[in-house]
Amino acid sequence: MRPKNIVILTGAGISAESGIQTFRDKGGLWEKYRLEDVATPQAFRKNPAFVLDFYNKRKKDLLKVEPNAAHFALARLEKEYPGKVLLVTQNVDDLHERAGSKNLIHMHGELLKVRCEHCGAIFREEGDIFVDNPCASCGKSGGLRPHVVWFGETPLFLEKIYSALNECDLFVAIGTSGTVYPAAGFVVVARKAGAYCVELNLEPSAMADYFHEHHYGPATKIVPTFVEKLLQTKISFDTEKSP
Repeated sequence: MRPKNIVILTGAGISAESGIQTFRDKGGLWEKYRLEDVATPQAFRKNPAFVLDFYNKRKKDLLKVEPNAAHFALARLEKEYPGKVLLVTQNVDDLHERAGSKNLIHMHGELLKVRCEHCGAIFREEGDIFVDNPCASCGKSGGLRPHVVWFGETPLFLEKIYSALNECDLFVAIGTSGTVYPAAGFVVVARKAGAYCVELNLEPSAMADYFHEHHYGPATKIVPTFVEKLLQTKISFDTEKSP
């Protein structure tokens, strides 16, 4: 039976082939930086200039890369699929948008946006941000920070995400490690709700046992293939016969 509601979760693995550096893989960002120094509210309060410099560099790197075949395949699925497709990403890059995805939730924020801690305003900013930059909304300086979810902060739009997980009949996780919560637990929620769960990854994630079906390999290869089969209704989903 063709699914009516699809929820797709994407992680760092889908953007890695575009040249976006991952955090946990060998050679990743956490081998060069201590997350406590650049990805916590405490770090920003202690040394805002250092934290802002880290994200300024990441923005420059992001603006040099382009979406890959996996991003474009998901945008195509959203456009052509007769049912509902919701894309939830853990990534803070804008490659899904640039590929054409529109029904999209950034649960960990967006790198090309900043937020003012004085007034709460959120706006797009592709250029560098420094400590003394005034907020475009309230005019105060010293409060601009990356609009990203740091360790110790609550991911965004969780109520909307959990509602979608409880209503979906197909859940797909792409390029995720299965170690970062609450996203790692989404498969458990979807499966309990009766959804068929598929993992598309370079290798088995920490949550691989919770999925009914697995496909391993580069995202640029396995995601377009899976999307093509979905669009051609060549995939049969039967949770009763799955492990």
